[in-house]
Amino acid sequence: MPFAHITGWGMYVPEPILTNDDISKLVDTNDQWIRERTGIRERHIARENEFPSTMGVEAAIKALQVANLAPTDLDLIICTSSSPEYIFPATACIIQDQIGATKAGAFDLQAACTGFIFATNMGAQAIRSGSVKNVLIVGTEVLSRFVNWKDRNTCILFGDGAGAFVLQASEEPGGVMSAVMHSDGSGADSLIIPAGGSHHPATEATLREGRHFMQMDGKEVFRFATRVMGRAVTEALEQVKMTTDDVQWIIPHQANYRIIETAAKHLKMPLDKFVINVERYGNTSTASIPIATVEALQASRIKPKDKIVFVGFGGGLTWGAMVVEWTGPLPVKKHVHPAQYRLFARLRSFVRRAIRFIEGFFSRKEL
Repeated sequence: MPFAHITGWGMYVPEPILTNDDISKLVDTNDQWIRERTGIRERHIARENEFPSTMGVEAAIKALQVANLAPTDLDLIICTSSSPEYIFPATACIIQDQIGATKAGAFDLQAACTGFIFATNMGAQAIRSGSVKNVLIVGTEVLSRFVNWKDRNTCILFGDGAGAFVLQASEEPGGVMSAVMHSDGSGADSLIIPAGGSHHPATEATLREGRHFMQMDGKEVFRFATRVMGRAVTEALEQVKMTTDDVQWIIPHQANYRIIETAAKHLKMPLDKFVINVERYGNTSTASIPIATVEALQASRIKPKDKIVFVGFGGGLTWGAMVVEWTGPLPVKKHVHPAQYRLFARLRSFVRRAIRFIEGFFSRKEL
């Protein structure tokens, strides 16, 4: 049975930055109030021409470059997002087209902020089954477009960004060692965008009432998160007969510094074993774990053979954790340039659209 190794990683955040002082001009708050309750100082906000797919593509190309893997060698793409581009088509399909992954199946997975752990586990299980060899996992968010900028309970928390992993099959032990996934739909109303789906389709009333914006019971989500994060870490470690003493790094979902601090106390672990960057990005939902991982790698904090635990929680309610032995890129015989495939991907997409247009034109004439 092959092992699923994380061989590539990439991140992208939009350039514009919104500071706490900027937000204080929109709602009744201030920098000190936000920092004391969340640990957040600033967050990145997507430009008008940036979308989950475009940011996901940037992160994906970087991950493929690290893995030295051509997009045409991908077998599967899983995109997870709390702010997808459309209800359908899947954002994963748009990314597949834009990077030139001509052989890959692609689908979206929705598990809110826990989505990246769920998606990585699904990709790893597909590799372990032998059905695929190369998988791209993308977490990408433009949550700023679902935030009510008049609600200080939510607008201070969220930011935009994207992160990606490449998973590859190898007979060498390592990579994804264990994972746990949990959900509790009884808490669905705790974190929700009420309108826009088939339960409450868009109407003049839903727009007027602001029901297309995110709504959150902050106190309930805080209690839930602090309750499940430590338990999930312990459960995932027990699956592989490990304890926190065997772990070099915990990389948590970056929602709130106080939640991470509480989880560290529950696990009786020093806070310096947690990778934390929520101060500079806020809560980027599905993108937060890969962004934190990439930054830790760029700072040379993560080394080969390190045991790492990813842990997250989110709307649904969902929560989960994953134990990974870090290995890095697999040995390769030749160097590839994934970014160069984007030009061919644009040309291929244009040609295919043109063919469909011509086919449609002649079929109408026949009718």
